[in-house]
Amino acid sequence: MTSPIEAGVIERHNASLRADHEADFHSLGERLARRGLDADALVDKVARFTVAVPSWGTGTGGTRFARFPGPGEPRGIFEKLDDCAVIQALGRASPAVSLHIPWDKADPAELKERADALGLRFDAMNSNTFQDHPGDPNQPLSYKFGSLSHADPAVRDQAVRHNVETIRIGEAIGSRALTVWIGDGSNFAGQSDLSRAFDRYIESMKRIVEALPEGWRVFSEHKMYEPAFYSTVVSDWGTSLMAAQELGTKAFCLVDLGHHAPNTNIEQIVARLIRAEKLGGFHFNDSRYGDDDLDAGSIDPFRLFLVFNELVEAGERLDRLEPAHMIDQSHNVTDPIESLIRSGAEIRRAYAQALLVDRAELRGLQDEGDALLASDRLKAAFRTDVEPLLAEARRRAGGAIDPIRAYRASGYRARVAAERPAVAGSGGGIV
Repeated sequence: MTSPIEAGVIERHNASLRADHEADFHSLGERLARRGLDADALVDKVARFTVAVPSWGTGTGGTRFARFPGPGEPRGIFEKLDDCAVIQALGRASPAVSLHIPWDKADPAELKERADALGLRFDAMNSNTFQDHPGDPNQPLSYKFGSLSHADPAVRDQAVRHNVETIRIGEAIGSRALTVWIGDGSNFAGQSDLSRAFDRYIESMKRIVEALPEGWRVFSEHKMYEPAFYSTVVSDWGTSLMAAQELGTKAFCLVDLGHHAPNTNIEQIVARLIRAEKLGGFHFNDSRYGDDDLDAGSIDPFRLFLVFNELVEAGERLDRLEPAHMIDQSHNVTDPIESLIRSGAEIRRAYAQALLVDRAELRGLQDEGDALLASDRLKAAFRTDVEPLLAEARRRAGGAIDPIRAYRASGYRARVAAERPAVAGSGGGIV
């Protein structure tokens, strides 16, 4: 297996931190033991939890108004895979990459060969019918007024064919799922028939489901707004659930933490989707006002913890669903590699904290109506500093105790900045 990180960087880094880390891990282990918890068992569970990184997340994002490129941005999918391999080598939380077609379209054999060489695999595929593709001969028609729900059957046919093409590429590289998000909607009341648009979406999605290979799933992603600001065809979890139930056993709902109105109780949505056996997975990020796509855990880590509290509580019900986990962020002012490393750690942090909750005690307090102590037990888990567990999981897997410090010490960004031509700034475009 090849690695874009120089051999010995991680070893030297870990050697300099090992004594302090071992002391911290031992201290935490003693405190957890007093609560009846085994630190080594928790490390094993954390190490088994992984989250895919998005290929597009390795580039600098932007807003409707501007994008400010960073140094050494990847110029194509193979350089994106190199960056993803750096994230995995250091953080050891992200062995899988999620591709976006046609952005990442390439010869499947070459994609598979490069991923294998880097020790990576491919997660859910993502189709793209939310923008036009003038350079793609397979998508000559415009999606300005919709795709899978478009009034023109020719546009719907094109959008369906694109999704089927994305499935075929994914099948060739070892993926087993397709995520469908559409930007279909309207900006003016009366612009679109709300019921007929949804009917057309369901009709199109049924054709996509029929094209799924054996063992594949399709994830319907909802989004409250953007780019359509009056109505969105798949606007909320209820609409997504309705679609998944009508589309059958291969269809599931995908929850993006940023695609909700402020103060929405996302953890309750997660609990409901688990009960309905339609939770397909997550796109992890964070938000302050709306669909901000900020780094996971950077604004509201307690909400992230509460989501994982529901996942751990679900136990075997969740195991049967095998939800997919992926980061979906726009890195506008940070090094994308650093943000993705940190987000992988923050997601694992929330999971580790949720593992600390004494489930039997919590259920007893809930049944007794002891609101204060029930809340306190959750907060006690959330307040626990589990960083030594995360660091030990990384170290045992060959990663870095402090991955961002190790990344900076590696000089990787400076090296690829010298190899990859600088990208000029652009006037806008949401990534």
